[in-house]
Amino acid sequence: MSYGDDEVRWDVVTAFVRLGLARGEKVIVLPCPAVSEEEVLARLDFPNRSTASARERGQLALSSMRSVIRPDREFTAARQLAGLRAETDRARAEGYAGLRAFIDMGWVAALGADPAVVIQRETGAQSLFAGRPYTEICAYDRRRFDRALLAAMEKAHPHALLERLGSLRAVRGADDAVCFIGEADTANRAAFTRSLELALARTAPARRLAVDLTGLHFLSVGCATRLLALVHGAAGHERVEVRCGQGHGRLLRRLGAGGVPGLTVKEVIRP
Repeated sequence: MSYGDDEVRWDVVTAFVRLGLARGEKVIVLPCPAVSEEEVLARLDFPNRSTASARERGQLALSSMRSVIRPDREFTAARQLAGLRAETDRARAEGYAGLRAFIDMGWVAALGADPAVVIQRETGAQSLFAGRPYTEICAYDRRRFDRALLAAMEKAHPHALLERLGSLRAVRGADDAVCFIGEADTANRAAFTRSLELALARTAPARRLAVDLTGLHFLSVGCATRLLALVHGAAGHERVEVRCGQGHGRLLRRLGAGGVPGLTVKEVIRP
């Protein structure tokens, strides 16, 4: 993930930490070295001491990249990967379901690490995850890294998170589909509608469009209604296929998807 202000960072890290604790995982937070431990704990505990018991029993811990690569003093990809694999094994041995780590990449400047070495680590970390109960977020402060490196890191990672919780993103899929990610709710209805309008205009020559909703956590009645209305009004399209989960498919059918000419609702089970 990348962030441009501190509030975004804390929204994501607190959600990530609390989900891991609820799933019975051990959680390690490696905050930006410029942030004090007191601030990190205050943010994680807001609005009350909600994570205090997890820290007391060792399920939640604050750490640093220096601790991960110890006894080495200089960062190497091999040393960091070995340290995180050892932490994952330790978490399992302690009875936890797995390990998750939130790593703020502010450590790069603090350790004077070569960005080329960091890129090597980020593009060669598959062994951390393959067949292992490990989850990781690498967080990049856009105020600290140049755009070229940020773009390279987004391509290197298997997933790029939305910057804000509750936001919506529309991206162009491999088959010219419009893919929605996040939440299509009342606050995002205008953006949802505009993205559909642009996708329909773009695919008018081909006379067909795929709309992928499988990346949505929430689809409001208002957004679903706008989708059906726009497809119904797209007289130039012979076929519009909507890919979605079972719940969203049921919502669309109840709102009248079966009566929209050329519309197919295809339910997809995501792994």
